[in-house]
Amino acid sequence: MAFRPLVVPYGPAQTGAVSKNRRLHPAWLVAAVAFVALVGAAGFRATPSVLLHPLHEEFGWPLATISAAVSVNLLLYGLTAPFAAALMDRFGIRRVVSVALLLVAAGSGLTVFMSASWQLLLCWGVLVGLGTGSMALAFVATITGRWFVRRRGLVTGVLTAGGAAGQLVFLPLIAILVRDHGWRTAALVVAGAALAVVPLVVWFLREHPADLGLPAYGADEVVPAPPATGGAAARALGALATAARTRPFWLLAGGFAICGATTNGLVGTHFVPAAHDHGMAQTTAAGLLALVGLFDIVGTIASGWLTDRVDSRLLLGMYYALRGASLLVLPSLFSGTAEPTMLVFIVFYGLDWVATVPPTVALCREYFGGAGAVVFGWVFAAHQLGAAVAATGAGLVRDRLGDYAMAWYVAGALSIGAAGLSLLLRRRPGRPVPEAVLAAATAPKAWSFRG
Repeated sequence: MAFRPLVVPYGPAQTGAVSKNRRLHPAWLVAAVAFVALVGAAGFRATPSVLLHPLHEEFGWPLATISAAVSVNLLLYGLTAPFAAALMDRFGIRRVVSVALLLVAAGSGLTVFMSASWQLLLCWGVLVGLGTGSMALAFVATITGRWFVRRRGLVTGVLTAGGAAGQLVFLPLIAILVRDHGWRTAALVVAGAALAVVPLVVWFLREHPADLGLPAYGADEVVPAPPATGGAAARALGALATAARTRPFWLLAGGFAICGATTNGLVGTHFVPAAHDHGMAQTTAAGLLALVGLFDIVGTIASGWLTDRVDSRLLLGMYYALRGASLLVLPSLFSGTAEPTMLVFIVFYGLDWVATVPPTVALCREYFGGAGAVVFGWVFAAHQLGAAVAATGAGLVRDRLGDYAMAWYVAGALSIGAAGLSLLLRRRPGRPVPEAVLAAATAPKAWSFRG
């Protein structure tokens, strides 16, 4: 059954007035479905740190080998993003996201049959990497770019927090399932969760507000959806070729590569085994990592709100500097129990986990205009390249030195370097007025959100 707007088509008669028949713009429904899809995809990406030791114990594979599969996953997760953004323009958001969820489910479910490490690389690395990469942060940039003019920063923060919500929901459950029923049951639960999201995407995820005869949220005019064009790969590569000739691209990509190394690659993959090395139970360590996800939701939404009001360059510099300082003290905080000092680190690091995303998306849009979503896909690819290097590198450090201390120290120093890269970004002439100022200077819009 086709979706029909609950109000007469948007036109001149409605300009400057709120429709009596609608209080909720469809953009919020689209954002809600996108959030659920991101939560569903996040489940399997939350599991590597819990499964490292069970896979090592059952198959005898070195931690570096298992970490290599995580690295393939993280790398493909990033490299897929810019092409997925272009494919969404070519084939539509619903088709791309539905296929992506099916790939996540297949990769997770097929791991229960594996018996060799190359199968881990194929399922855990390739299939899940491609699937989750198609719903990476370039997906967030596409949704916010099409459906929102006002509240873009805030919605970017909320959608980005979807990954953290997935971690929060799944990680403690997966740890308990692994402990009580084995890692295969946990993998099947994640596969089922990804499949359950597919019907929501098919039924409710809309492509463009113009398809409903409406403007984007906060806009005055209905902008026709651009015609679908071929050559998604050529468009993605063309955007990279153009962006790579600019200084801001390399500064953003370099900082975001360090962001990926210090979050998904290092803490997301190795925090649980590192805590286990110090005598902490895996379920306790997984619970701490889930708390990172909880506070990440708060931090990322707050960062989105700030991005609408504060210079994104200053925000990035502050986020990276604080992250670096916290990583430098982390090795001294590990113990067999969750001490108050470790809980302080968890809260602090959670607030900063992916708070970097909203200002980075905003800067890509500022510097690269309409190609911002695709360019952000390449910046995010750098994020995942850094994560892949850190995931394997930290595993090698643990195998060679017997602990993770050196990995934490290097990551802390790199984060402080990323703060410097962010502060080197220059303000572009003609930068859009921050939303808080714009809201005070413009007339009321034709749509409002209440409740």
